[in-house]
Amino acid sequence: MTRQSPYAAHLDKTPANYVPLTPLSFLERAASVYPERVALIHGEHRVTWRRAYERARRLASALVKLGVGVGETVAVMAPNTPAAFEAHFGVPMCGAVLNALNIRLDAEALAFILQHGEAKVLLTDREFSPVISKALAVLETKPIVIDIDDPLGRGGEFIGQSTYEDLLASGDPDYAWRWPEDEWEAISLNYTSGTTGNPKGVVYHHRGAYLNAIGNVVTWGMSGHPVYLWTLPMFHCNGWCFPWTITAMAGTHVCLRRVEAGAMFEAIEAHKVTHLCGAPIVMGMLINASDHERRPLPHTVEFMTAAAPPPAAVIGRLEAQGFKITHVYGLTETYGPAAVCSWHEEWDDLPLEERARLKSRQGVRYVMQEGLMVADPVTLEPVPRDAATMGEVFFRGNVVMKGYLKNPEASKEAFAGGWFHTGDLGVVHPDGYVELKDRSKDIIISGGENISTIEVEGVIYQHPAVVEAAVVARPDEKWGETPCAFISLKEGTQLTEAEILDFCRQRLAHFKCPRTVVFGPLPKTSTGKIQKYVLREMAKAL
Repeated sequence: MTRQSPYAAHLDKTPANYVPLTPLSFLERAASVYPERVALIHGEHRVTWRRAYERARRLASALVKLGVGVGETVAVMAPNTPAAFEAHFGVPMCGAVLNALNIRLDAEALAFILQHGEAKVLLTDREFSPVISKALAVLETKPIVIDIDDPLGRGGEFIGQSTYEDLLASGDPDYAWRWPEDEWEAISLNYTSGTTGNPKGVVYHHRGAYLNAIGNVVTWGMSGHPVYLWTLPMFHCNGWCFPWTITAMAGTHVCLRRVEAGAMFEAIEAHKVTHLCGAPIVMGMLINASDHERRPLPHTVEFMTAAAPPPAAVIGRLEAQGFKITHVYGLTETYGPAAVCSWHEEWDDLPLEERARLKSRQGVRYVMQEGLMVADPVTLEPVPRDAATMGEVFFRGNVVMKGYLKNPEASKEAFAGGWFHTGDLGVVHPDGYVELKDRSKDIIISGGENISTIEVEGVIYQHPAVVEAAVVARPDEKWGETPCAFISLKEGTQLTEAEILDFCRQRLAHFKCPRTVVFGPLPKTSTGKIQKYVLREMAKAL
């Protein structure tokens, strides 16, 4: 007879020793402990933590009065404004699921998302009334529409049944909000970019949102009350969970409707911003700001970057200006960042160029993520730590999505073998740090040799006249494929194809160098990522 462990008897979960994890608790705590601290800044507008908590509870209460039930979807179409922040708490406080819409999408994509996600209510900033009206026109079942009338917005037609402020006025500031019965309950719905078809709905749970919010604190070594500038869209992976992270720290959210170099420098100076996040395109804005836009930094400013791997040259330039770069990596399916290039103190004494090269790697898993590996995509056999053997990048742990909404086949494929398949290709260095080499669809195979477009782009970015660069495969009768570079130059500078080719040949093996160079603006997705699939079609037509 098997003896039962003494730890299995009479030691049960009770309300005293077990509570489902939810980031909603962060807001209640901030309001309780620091009620008069400034929680949010929007232009001249200031909101304390007491007031922020009250407004979130009003929103939750008002949504219930509109008939929103547990597990139903509430969509928000807004830039980085107080309403977008409040929705991250007020919507799930009534048990609903937040669907933050990408404000750069067209009407067709928005209509698909609203229909697929079954939005019961849509909170929409007046600036986007034209595109939202077009999206609503094709829907058979329309959500209840509420207009967000932001005083710093550009106006627009009123298309809803009431305004956001009127909605909040109808809510109860003392509403007893709903704690999730199970931390596995959905908290938000985010859609992938959908560059090769309809976007997929990525479902987050309360547990993952809580853990990644705290993971951001640990990863960034945050302390005190950080002042966070909202340059990263809140609609993108719920702002990498930072609406919840900064709230956990009772910090200050500084809203920014439009991400522009001058506005960023002005906000950093005026509010003594300590932290901000952004893709390499935001780094480029800061690096290439005009003398008129630039302001001296009041102190070292922490900058967390992800999306496309930032070239070492870009990291070096920004750090030379006084920003301290933390490089993270993740996907919509991993709540945003789930890996980080954790820094070692002994690297501080290295030359700037070498520090930047090390920092451009994607690194190791977040503290709150249980598994990260690079392996054969079929056998799941990990690759050797030789910085050369490529494999697919995999994640496993609590900071991975529940799955894709209404798409069991895609979920099954993504989780095959008990790991989340990213579709990214990378290598592992001897120190265990992962470095991305490409998306599996972006790798160039020329004469049987694999060429990493990221490696070639990193060299091109070293040229001082280059603002943006993207390399894709161009069909070639002899070699199968050859690299084709698309380059955007700094205003007032000129470069020839021959000059770029010579620059690359001095720094790369010749077979890796571009055979073709095209100058001009680069097409981007609605989240600011360069659209390589568009460039591939352009390269085919050359």
